[in-house]
Amino acid sequence: MPSYMAPSVNVLGGKLKPCSTDPVTGFFRNGCCDTGPLDDGSHTVCAIMTDEFLAYSKYVGNDLTTPRPEFGFDGLKAGDRWCLCASRFLQAYDEGVAPLIDLESTHHRALDVVPLAVLTESALTVD
Repeated sequence: MPSYMAPSVNVLGGKLKPCSTDPVTGFFRNGCCDTGPLDDGSHTVCAIMTDEFLAYSKYVGNDLTTPRPEFGFDGLKAGDRWCLCASRFLQAYDEGVAPLIDLESTHHRALDVVPLAVLTESALTVD
């Protein structure tokens, strides 16, 4: 997180937890779904990739599976955790292909786009 930003809050009101450092995700590539004024896409939803979602994302024009070494991106596979754009998550949810998400790692700004009930319905449960 850039030094000018205050500690981030998740959708549950607690401290934002890391989403993934392998692969390194987040708008700031700090492993968290932090956001800021330059993050026009609101990369705030910590999602666990599925083959179904990755195929859908590619179909709608955002190929997350193909490596892009020029951007330091190795491509994603099922099971990887990634900070998704809130609007893409909601679109996938509406189409019935939303991945599971980690509420503790999803930034509260996701609520600007996605209702908490939708996020909760899509939440990963840990036993």
